[in-house]
Amino acid sequence: MYNSRIAGLGYYVPENVVTNDDLSKLMDTNDEWIQERTGIKERRHVVEGSGETTTSMGVEAARIAIERASVAKEDIDFIIFATLSPDYYFPGPGVLVQRDLGLRTVGALDIRNQCSGFVYAISIADQYIKTGMYKNVLVIGSELHSKGLDMTTRGRGVSVIFGDGAGAAVLTREEDTSRGVLSTHMHSEGQYAEELSLIAPGMGKRWVTDIIEDNNPEDTSYYPYMNGQFVFKNAVVRFSEVINEGLEANNLSVSDIDILIPHQANLRISQFIQQKFKLKDEQVFNNIMKYGNTTAASIPIALTEAWEQGKIKKGDTVVLAAFGSGFTWGSAIIKW
Repeated sequence: MYNSRIAGLGYYVPENVVTNDDLSKLMDTNDEWIQERTGIKERRHVVEGSGETTTSMGVEAARIAIERASVAKEDIDFIIFATLSPDYYFPGPGVLVQRDLGLRTVGALDIRNQCSGFVYAISIADQYIKTGMYKNVLVIGSELHSKGLDMTTRGRGVSVIFGDGAGAAVLTREEDTSRGVLSTHMHSEGQYAEELSLIAPGMGKRWVTDIIEDNNPEDTSYYPYMNGQFVFKNAVVRFSEVINEGLEANNLSVSDIDILIPHQANLRISQFIQQKFKLKDEQVFNNIMKYGNTTAASIPIALTEAWEQGKIKKGDTVVLAAFGSGFTWGSAIIKW
């Protein structure tokens, strides 16, 4: 039995910066209102016509991660791609990454667990490596939200939150079982699936033919919906539970956490968790202020930035935790 460890990290965000003041020109909102509720100051959006896609951003992040992992692309055994905003309804972006990176005909798996997608992907990669099936697994979280948001006053409660970007990690085999991914913990509660969702297009309620036939400009079923207060209340509970679950599974205490990388959903959620666990500022890494909520990309982007800034060192205990649509949530405990 092996462990898996993160050997390389990378991220990519579009150059186009969209500030809260920029959004105030499109909808009835303002910088103070957005910062007070979310902590977000700006986010990145792809430029129309630039050719940037969920896949292309994931590929750029992956190139950096592979180079930093010091592995040849021929040594990548498997691809796991987490996103809620694929280039196509099908096929998923995993196979597009295989094509665009020129990898061998390795398997490609797409993860649809939204905000917790990267943690789920890490868990799956870890199991493949632990069992000896694969040695090097490429994990990507990438999102292109901006093209699918209602950028009017009607959609401001959701649209001001999300940004575009991608993060990637290469997980590799580690024979020292005291290092790497120590444990992962996954949960879901589907009874609340519609509280944070995008209903159309989908076979269940609103398929493409229905949308075209109705041609109704007031049909919001193909825009994201979020019951904000309900999501917030559940998030702070589940974040706490799954962090404690990971610590207990490894006989660790809160004082053992060197750095917590939470999903960047809302700065107020991260601050609530920090206060509840009595963590110092240097023990929690947040960058939602710069990028907004990039869903499956948020943890790998934050993890990469924290590592680049020297906030993660060999021997550190790193905790990843996420909660999002589904409702799904999870954590990963990593000994760096």
